[in-house]
Amino acid sequence: MSVAETNLKALGITLPEAPMPAANYVPYVLSGDLVYISGQLPLIEGKLSITGHVGKDVTTEQAADQARICGINLIAQLKAACGGDLSRVEQVVKLGGFVSCTSDFTSQPEVVNGASNLMVEVFGEAGRHARFAVGANTLPRGTCVEVEGLFRIAK
Repeated sequence: MSVAETNLKALGITLPEAPMPAANYVPYVLSGDLVYISGQLPLIEGKLSITGHVGKDVTTEQAADQARICGINLIAQLKAACGGDLSRVEQVVKLGGFVSCTSDFTSQPEVVNGASNLMVEVFGEAGRHARFAVGANTLPRGTCVEVEGLFRIAK
């Protein structure tokens, strides 16, 4: 069992099957030793538990929890890209987070920390990454957060 798998187990996280795309795109692209993973929504069994805008309908803490679910779905896609072997993950390179929020909401980084913190909890130092966290007026299906990722893996 890889360190990541051990950490997931210790955190009580069971990875779902990698979610399938909702439109005409692929869930990830392998390019050399990099895996580009499409934006993941906080879907659990294909459903959103929270929708709305952060700062109005959703609290920062709720949105951070949703970003963590996005991170779990990113790891599920990453596992699929690695042929089921998370020990191939060498580095979480970059995360990008989009937060559906009110125009005066400025705590996007605190929301996306939900995904960022998970990467460090699962991958340790290899989980430290570059990142962006931006606000958006709306996101797919009314979700409050979406997170994409770039990872380096062993060939």
